Amino acid sequence: MLKENLAMLRRIHGYSQEEIAERIGISRQAYAKWEKGTTIPDVEKCGRLAQLYGTTVDSLLRTAAAEGVGMLPPPPKGKNIWGSVTINDRGQIVIPKGARDGFGLTGGQRLIVLSDEAGIALIPAEAFEETMKTAIEMMRSRE
Repeated sequence: MLKENLAMLRRIHGYSQEEIAERIGISRQAYAKWEKGTTIPDVEKCGRLAQLYGTTVDSLLRTAAAEGVGMLPPPPKGKNIWGSVTINDRGQIVIPKGARDGFGLTGGQRLIVLSDEAGIALIPAEAFEETMKTAIEMMRSRE
């Protein structure tokens, strides 16, 4: 888990092992052992690595895989990768349990479907409507 994430993040960011080691104040050999899985960093070093990569310590320690994609990199801090879903013949999807639990989504709850050229987003209707209401009030107050 950790060793795969360290190697993946280092490659994604275009760093060498030596550059990472220098940035967090260790030897290249020590860092290489972490990527090989022969040793693991202490909590302080994990914190430095997470900060360097813009993720969380928790994300560094876990791995996630998506069907058809394989292992996913740890997401940036404040972002989540919940996995993949399949659209059934009726155009329906099942939102992963972790996402439902994380956002308090329940059966019958309304969601707003948004998109841009990259994809689709689902926003709880109450949150979206509150944001729109605030935006309209701000526009009115400027008139």
